[in-house]
Amino acid sequence: MTIEDILAGESKNVEFKVQRPDKSTKYMKTVVAFANGKGGQIIFGIDDKTREVVGVPEDKVFQEIDAITNAISDSCEPTIIPDVYLQNINDKPVIVAEIRAGRQKPYYIKADGLENGVYIRVSGTTRPADRDMSRELYYECDAHSFDSVIRRDIEVTDEDIKNLCEQMKEVAIANSKSNLQRSAVKDVTKNVLLSWGILKTDENEKIYPTNAYVYLTGQGGLRSMIQCAVFKGMTRSVFLDRRNYEGTLWKQVDEAVQFVLRNIRMGCRLEGVYRQDIYELPPDSIRELIVNAVMNCSYIQASNIQVAIYDDRLEITSPGGLLPGVTIDLMKEGFSKIRNRSLANAFAYMNLVEAWGSGIPKLMQAMQEYGLREPEFIDMEVAFRINLYRGQGEGIGTKLNNNDFNDPKNGPNDPKNGPNDPKNGPNDPKNGPNNFDKDYVDLKNELETRVSELICGNPELTYKELGEILNVSLTTIKRTVTKMKHEGRVIREGSKRKGKWRLIDK
Repeated sequence: MTIEDILAGESKNVEFKVQRPDKSTKYMKTVVAFANGKGGQIIFGIDDKTREVVGVPEDKVFQEIDAITNAISDSCEPTIIPDVYLQNINDKPVIVAEIRAGRQKPYYIKADGLENGVYIRVSGTTRPADRDMSRELYYECDAHSFDSVIRRDIEVTDEDIKNLCEQMKEVAIANSKSNLQRSAVKDVTKNVLLSWGILKTDENEKIYPTNAYVYLTGQGGLRSMIQCAVFKGMTRSVFLDRRNYEGTLWKQVDEAVQFVLRNIRMGCRLEGVYRQDIYELPPDSIRELIVNAVMNCSYIQASNIQVAIYDDRLEITSPGGLLPGVTIDLMKEGFSKIRNRSLANAFAYMNLVEAWGSGIPKLMQAMQEYGLREPEFIDMEVAFRINLYRGQGEGIGTKLNNNDFNDPKNGPNDPKNGPNDPKNGPNDPKNGPNNFDKDYVDLKNELETRVSELICGNPELTYKELGEILNVSLTTIKRTVTKMKHEGRVIREGSKRKGKWRLIDK
């Protein structure tokens, strides 16, 4: 590592240890988390609080290397073979234990067992993985997708299969963009669904549905939902409107897209003598992103896709981080890897998705043509988020008209579809704002994670500076930090004015 790397502090793939702990468990959790993620390095001989290079005693360097290597090899299951080597920084020897991303996930600490010993890395911190996340890691490495798992507990009749095939064909025709494309739509049959993994046969040739069938039809008890909301300002403090869309996946996608289009501004531009209505964000890209969120959602997690509209951006969040081998840079180049392959086959047939991998490059181009800033891609390890930043009133030579947003029929003032709707609006006790974040890594946890990252990077930040960086009120940031202090995750050293924060490694 360079001095610049050290000064940058710990991250999702780098952790410092001032020395090798007597109890290997204190760093074995991080070893397992790196193996379950995208790999990482543990550097022994650097103070994780001050980032000072203290080094390792020269007469004990090779003894320490052997101890670290043996501890990692003996403590983890499946076996993790680290690359442990010596590096000289500021004329002081430090030991680097490099852990590569594993191919036999989930990895866990032997002494704790598979149920309690699995850990993952989230935003620079090591956290225990729950049962669902452990299953996700298994499917990720087993080259199988969760949506193709057979459901022996559900009976499916020929009539059920026929109805699904007919519905899918109707959707495919409705989504066709030309007569030629419509005429090319073929019938879906039972054998086609079997080839896609939406149906499967057991050893007795009996046909069963898979999870893909359950999600497509909205039946069978598996929960699938797209949560949509409009917020006032640029944080999740105040709801203006919200909806929970359930049922068949293609209807969820369509309703979520329409929700976004109802709640972003529309303007117009002149094409010769004709007036052309145009949205402030490209509609085709909005649909593509929501479809991609559905195809790559980790349905194992007890979470939902979320579509959030703020004053400055559209935010689409899908449970499940990037798959192994996928990076944001590769995505921008058109690289594609699908988490739910059975659902992807169905979506491709229904003309809900075009050529694989084309969505992100087209999105980048569309946003550039609209004169908007480049989309923001955020890999949250347990989720993936894309932010489309809205224009500030004008785009592609178009004056955006707020009157369309205030349409009494479809706008926020609509008593039936707007935020004042007692059934589906934010005041609904069943579907109100208190439920929006309940099934996901909620805003509070996310805010706490971001506070931890900032404190790790600069322990001397004040409440006011934290609030300004995170764009939240001083009251919110104080309440968040106070909660973290009560939970023993952070302490304040020194005075209020000249002190600094210290994160507690649990």
